[in-house]
Amino acid sequence: MERIGRLAAMVCGLAKIAEEGGAMLKEFKEFAMRGNVVDLAIGVIIGAAFGKIIDSLVGDILMPIIGAITGGLDFSNHFIGLSKAVTSPVLAEAKKQGAVLGWGNFLTIAVNFLIVAFVLFLVVRALNKLKKTQPAAAAAPPRSEVLLEEIRDALEKKSVAASAPPARTDLLLEEIRDALAKR
Repeated sequence: MERIGRLAAMVCGLAKIAEEGGAMLKEFKEFAMRGNVVDLAIGVIIGAAFGKIIDSLVGDILMPIIGAITGGLDFSNHFIGLSKAVTSPVLAEAKKQGAVLGWGNFLTIAVNFLIVAFVLFLVVRALNKLKKTQPAAAAAPPRSEVLLEEIRDALEKKSVAASAPPARTDLLLEEIRDALAKR
């Protein structure tokens, strides 16, 4: 009988967890489907793929050229042993023997970073130039300016049509021209 009671309690507990889990799953779905999260996920995936392209560019194209120019100089195995037990000339083995200060590996990674940063700068610069070549749409003038121009044009038509325009029309035209000139 005691086993049946425990089993019933377990079943009730699992049902409660399933209810709470369903609400949590619904909340997670709402969170995950918001635009920012999806955009971020796409950005991370594209960034990872772009990172692989940049790593290949640096490791397979740029670094061999730099190595050829510098005579095959590779700093990755340069280090300073921090204990007397370190006797190996290879960094990986020296790390197994004791503490080492791997300054050459750090220098190599720093140079790789600078190359990657420069390549990304060039890519962003090229994208910005492409954006600038697209003509910007001319902004519409403010409504008040449009109305003043219409009034000016209407007054000019009246003054041309009349043989002797009244002095008041000339004054209004001058005020409108001044107002437009100030803008």
